[in-house]
Amino acid sequence: MQPLAERLRPKTIDEYIGQDHLVGEGSVLRQHIINGRIPSMILWGPPGVGKTTLARIISNQLDRPFYTLSAVSSGVKDVRKAIEQARNAQMFNKDGAILFIDEIHRFSKSQQDSLLGAVEEGIIKLIGATTENPSFEVITPLLSRCQVYVLKSLEEKELDTLMQKAIESDAEMKKRKFDIKQKTALFRYSGGDARKLYNIIELLANNTDTDPVIVDDKRVTEVLQATTAQYDKQGEQHYDIISAFIKSVRGSDPNGAIYWLARMLEGGEDVKFIARRLVILAAEDIGLANPNALLMANACFDAVHKIGMPEARIPLSEATIYLANSAKSNSAYMAIDEAQALVKQTGDLPVPLHLRNAPTKLMKDLNYGKSYKYSHDFEGNFTDQQYLPDKLDGHTIYKPQSNSQEQKSRENLIKRWKKRYKY
Repeated sequence: MQPLAERLRPKTIDEYIGQDHLVGEGSVLRQHIINGRIPSMILWGPPGVGKTTLARIISNQLDRPFYTLSAVSSGVKDVRKAIEQARNAQMFNKDGAILFIDEIHRFSKSQQDSLLGAVEEGIIKLIGATTENPSFEVITPLLSRCQVYVLKSLEEKELDTLMQKAIESDAEMKKRKFDIKQKTALFRYSGGDARKLYNIIELLANNTDTDPVIVDDKRVTEVLQATTAQYDKQGEQHYDIISAFIKSVRGSDPNGAIYWLARMLEGGEDVKFIARRLVILAAEDIGLANPNALLMANACFDAVHKIGMPEARIPLSEATIYLANSAKSNSAYMAIDEAQALVKQTGDLPVPLHLRNAPTKLMKDLNYGKSYKYSHDFEGNFTDQQYLPDKLDGHTIYKPQSNSQEQKSRENLIKRWKKRYKY
């Protein structure tokens, strides 16, 4: 028997749950589908949010030949074969076939290159699905010929709709009675992933011999803990394990970090994904406490791309241990978050006149650039002057944290700015 998630896979755009910003009434992609003129596209989003389903719906709605490849098991030969089939099918459908490539981020450069001609000539409309940032994983010539659509994790109200659909409309689930007492754990463990939600519901039903099937936080947790090994084998804990890895490095525990790194490597995790997370972590959690951490993470990222497995595990281990042992600071991360929030709150505040560019006589007559003090003309290459908009003058955004590197920054800031900023 098919899994519940497959049995309930929607077949039309009206049955599709979630991603209203893409397929809701009046949305751009929905209009493309209705008009029958879709672009080649990359669907980027976390697992279980409907990327494959959306590709199939588009194909059904447009009534075009649909070819599908998995980047995990397909090579250049398979790509060329699919393109040739699409070329032959074009005699009967002038709009071209749809070629869907799941996990397109796993395609090599040569495999992606083999798609370019067919996309350019309109032989195929490419739909690629990826959980990774296509800016990093899709070659620029191919990315420039595709529209990128970002899919979001499903919200609780959407998960609730899917849950009701499962227990009320699926033939197998309708044979059971469900008593929904609590949903918090069900939705939390689902993590915005429809497939996970359906798997949990199916596990609850299969692990309950009598009716009703109780759904509450305690029961959901019990069933999932009892089936952890099954979830690991199916890759369902992908995000849980990367979360444990990141939190171990952030918490300065090299032992925990190396353990979770090993779990990912043994599970066949994409080493580029791990390396990219280390780069993000170095900037977000170590930051200005040790700027060399970002250099180390970038060097690891480059090495992993060059050498691959099994040797890639060595620079990954080196970078992981270094970052775990490093001093930590999220001051840069907090500063940019606060600055962006401030911009959203205060809007487009005018640039002070002395900071404005004055390339024309009119601008100079309007005092653009007047009274600006050139820092290098002053002792220590510094002079106190206003750099924020008038309304925000004196507002402290960057707040140094308690580590040796930023303590020096704090001392310099106090010495330079005295009363303008509060440190």
